[in-house]
Amino acid sequence: MEPVLPPDRVLTVPNALSAIRLALIPVFVYVLLFAHANGWAVAILIFSGFSDWADGKIARSLNQSSRLGVLLDPAVDRLYMVTVPVVMALDHVLPWWFVVTLLVRDGLLAATLPLLRSRGLTALPVTYVGKAATFALMSGFPLVLLGTGGATWSRVLRACGWGFLGWGLYAYLWAFALYAVQMTLVMRRMPKLKRVALQPKAGERG
Repeated sequence: MEPVLPPDRVLTVPNALSAIRLALIPVFVYVLLFAHANGWAVAILIFSGFSDWADGKIARSLNQSSRLGVLLDPAVDRLYMVTVPVVMALDHVLPWWFVVTLLVRDGLLAATLPLLRSRGLTALPVTYVGKAATFALMSGFPLVLLGTGGATWSRVLRACGWGFLGWGLYAYLWAFALYAVQMTLVMRRMPKLKRVALQPKAGERG
């Protein structure tokens, strides 16, 4: 039995939220690196984290899933997971070793896509560990950003933020290890797709 694909529609609330989150990425870069408005940068991160949760909830509860949403939502998530730590490192909020670890992990993950496509797959199922890791990281980023001040409450927020980031980084790497196991099983158990050569028609032979 073939899987039922989501409807091919564009104008849905989840897609609108994903589009807004996508548009806010360059705004985040500007307000943090050029305007130095940390408060607005934190507000963007909080809105993005909430809307990321809300669009999935709305898609399920109101039956507003779509093919565009299946592609757009994870793509925006990946952009945030690359852009936010890099920009925060450029602003001297995060150390580069932390950012490089995240980028190398995502780069290795992207390198497996051609192997998946050779088996007729586009992606592997998202694990709960991976979802928890993303939640922890996206919660830690605004807390660390809020903790850049010298007040006592800032130091408390910074400590809480690094608690989230430390646990999130560990879970992020653990999710990659689980993904590598899944990938190994796919490579062993699923044969490569055979490429069928197109035969010229009788009237087209030279």
